[in-house]
Amino acid sequence: MNTELLEALNILEKEKDISKETILDAIENSLLNACKNHFGKADNIKQLLAEKTEVEDVEDDLEQISLEDAKKIDSKYELGDIVQIPIESKSFGRIATQNAKNLILQKIREEERKVVYDQYFEKEKDIVTGIVQRYVGKNISINLGKADAMLTENEQVKGEVFKPTERIKLYVVEVKNTTKGPKILVSRTHPELVKRLFEAEVTEVKDGIVEIKSIAREAGSRTKIAVWSNDPDVDPVGACVGMNGARVNAIVNELRGEKIDIVNWSDNPAILIENALSPAKVISVMADPDEKTASVIVPDYQLSLAIGKEGQNARLAARLTGYKIDIKSESQAIESGELPENYMELSEGVFEEEYEEPYDEMEYEDEGYEESFDEAEAEGREDE
Repeated sequence: MNTELLEALNILEKEKDISKETILDAIENSLLNACKNHFGKADNIKQLLAEKTEVEDVEDDLEQISLEDAKKIDSKYELGDIVQIPIESKSFGRIATQNAKNLILQKIREEERKVVYDQYFEKEKDIVTGIVQRYVGKNISINLGKADAMLTENEQVKGEVFKPTERIKLYVVEVKNTTKGPKILVSRTHPELVKRLFEAEVTEVKDGIVEIKSIAREAGSRTKIAVWSNDPDVDPVGACVGMNGARVNAIVNELRGEKIDIVNWSDNPAILIENALSPAKVISVMADPDEKTASVIVPDYQLSLAIGKEGQNARLAARLTGYKIDIKSESQAIESGELPENYMELSEGVFEEEYEEPYDEMEYEDEGYEESFDEAEAEGREDE
């Protein structure tokens, strides 16, 4: 093989990740096509060698050769032998040569698109790091390296604004193969983005020691995750929070301040629902696994906290558990007969010991993130 050609193939293989064999096949096919355009047919041409049958009287110059001409090539040939004759590509016309060139370039482009598609198809349902290029209307063009993706308006978190050259994490929702190359759909709102960020940040989650059993997210505002440990010596919530909140804060920063509540998963739906309503304190939970409904009673002063701002805490808890949750205060439960009329007298002083200061809705409106994941410190604070 020509040394210059081999060097060119090595460069293409390295830069575009296309094998030399694929490019050689493209060159061969293009030259065979050029032969067909030049000679009118290429059925008897193999690797630029024309196979011609030796005959006495030549009737078809393309497929036959005279004994005299065959002997000039090699004296061993006899009548009926197949003679292989090298084809000089220089003899091709300008149009045939241009067509061959176009076929080679087309094959290289097709293989390049296929390589890029395969590369990002493997990253489907995973996170990637992209560089913000520019706004295209309300959409954002993101460079992922060898391909571009479009972050559509529907997949953007409301209020997030990015600057060109800014690096951001994205969840790859889907990768489609098109004639113009791979079409990559990415998202900043998908709940799985949070899960993948925890897998990247928390070693125990990546190794499977801690499992994220369920996620409920309202992108840009708050996320609740329920975690479970396969190792009794590993605290799943503590592992996800990290020392002084370092691990979870790294994820919060990536999500531009989105609050994250981390609670313990339980196979017991009543316990799971109680945990999911954290940081609110719960008196009782009656869960119906068949109907997927639950009735929850909370102290009067905890009702607003359990429901959350604009119902967010209750809404996320319902998504996290998969149960339709009906929350009532002590007073409402007594009125409906779910609690005895003297319940307040029987329980007097129980919750006061745990919650001595009166609940102030506005007091924690601008509190930092650390209050949202630590159940002990979050006691009595409003779910933002």
